[in-house]
Amino acid sequence: MTIFVLQPEKWCIIYMLPEPLRPPEAKNLIRKIISKGIVTYAQPHAEDQMRKRGISTVDCVNVLRGGVVAEGKYENGSWRYRVFTPTGMCVVIRFESVSLLEVVTAWREK
Repeated sequence: MTIFVLQPEKWCIIYMLPEPLRPPEAKNLIRKIISKGIVTYAQPHAEDQMRKRGISTVDCVNVLRGGVVAEGKYENGSWRYRVFTPTGMCVVIRFESVSLLEVVTAWREK
């Protein structure tokens, strides 16, 4: 789906994702965004939780790069995807667009 938005003196094209994405599709998009897009962190929630749990932004990107993506779940008005590793780290993300994702929270299993 494509939405055209008129802003003062210019047109913007916003590509809406056909969510939920299947895990392989989500993984491919995550990799694309990591290499050429923007990764943001929910403020203050994700940043606070990461700080409390001793998780860095580098840790999150490594999980996103090498982790396994679970089926998406619709929560709080958006589709969220858990990306986890065998070592027990989990990063929850949501896609803002085809070039931007937001880390919602992250944790380590004990």
